[in-house]
Amino acid sequence: MVKDEENIMVILSSPSGVGKTTLTKKIQQKYQSFKISVSHTTRSPRSNEVDGVDYNFVSKKKFIQLANEGKFYEYAKIFENYYGTLKENVDKTIKKNDILFDIDWQGTKQLSKFKNLNLVKIYLITDKKELKNRLIKRNQNTSNEIEKRFSSYDSDIKHWSDYDFIIINKNLETCFKQIENIILSRKKNLSSIFKDFS
Repeated sequence: MVKDEENIMVILSSPSGVGKTTLTKKIQQKYQSFKISVSHTTRSPRSNEVDGVDYNFVSKKKFIQLANEGKFYEYAKIFENYYGTLKENVDKTIKKNDILFDIDWQGTKQLSKFKNLNLVKIYLITDKKELKNRLIKRNQNTSNEIEKRFSSYDSDIKHWSDYDFIIINKNLETCFKQIENIILSRKKNLSSIFKDFS
């Protein structure tokens, strides 16, 4: 994979409802160098989602075909649907931009196997009571889906040790600032490293 050595890939993972999608969008809005990796998924689009912008919506048959052909850097089955990151899209984007991944621990494990990827892995958590309130308030899921997502919290957080940084999202702006500091620090370090070799 040809890439700018100073470009980074930032992974944001969390149990469902902690705020990673909101934070991912905030980073992209503030820093034009970042592009959000648009995953492929077999789930149906929500009313406010746009194909090719929020996700690439594909059939289960098409997804499995891509997986069997080794087209994904990572993919996983989450709540009865498949999600995956297409290699072609990532390889093209990283040549000119930093990349943000909004993926779970399963995807992070798979991406981590590719040692040529310049990854910064951040895991977001909040307390369980607050999580349930957020899942209900965002009004995107049925009560059954909310229970499924809430009950997966304990198994999800067991994987925090796979990440470089753990951030508690009690306040969105504070959490954003912490992520921002991590990103700027990593970019600054890379810039100075490659300046030394130039």
